[in-house]
Amino acid sequence: MEASSCSLDLRKMSVLRGFSSVSNERRQKRVAVYPGSFDPLTNGHLDIARRATRLFDTLIIAVYAYPSAKSPLFSVEERMQLWHEVIAAEELTNVRVDKFTELLVEYVNSVGGQAIVKGLRSPNDFEAEFQQGLMNHKLAPEIETICLFTNLEQLFVSSSLLKEVARLGGNVKDMLPPIVALALQKKLGL
Repeated sequence: MEASSCSLDLRKMSVLRGFSSVSNERRQKRVAVYPGSFDPLTNGHLDIARRATRLFDTLIIAVYAYPSAKSPLFSVEERMQLWHEVIAAEELTNVRVDKFTELLVEYVNSVGGQAIVKGLRSPNDFEAEFQQGLMNHKLAPEIETICLFTNLEQLFVSSSLLKEVARLGGNVKDMLPPIVALALQKKLGL
């Protein structure tokens, strides 16, 4: 009697195993959007993108086309092209680049995303991202905001600070992907 109940349990387990593999095949792809102005993209941005690619099936780098409070150095097309080149150099196969102009949660829904990825460097970043995350959750509760802490090496790096330092002749090459460092030098006429 015990042997037959054991074999029955084994059959149930094999049925469940088969069921789980079918459900994995039917599982919705996990799509995340990593938004930002990326003017220019830094090693800190790249680090967050690399780490997010391990968490999601597809990561969409969404370049905000109209950063209202900022006057961008690079056009949206240049920022997108820099991302394309960096992604190719890094061989990040599950990443694509797009631009957006609408409300972020509307964009995320339009691409079938389930999550927004944000990088956090400081308490100031947390305060801003916390408020934005709560608003996004209110507008679209089905979309999660995932915050990744920056690496210690990138803690002080920001695009605006790097542009300022570069304009004044400082060396920022080790804080930018090589392709971006060259583009920044060219853009600033250095």
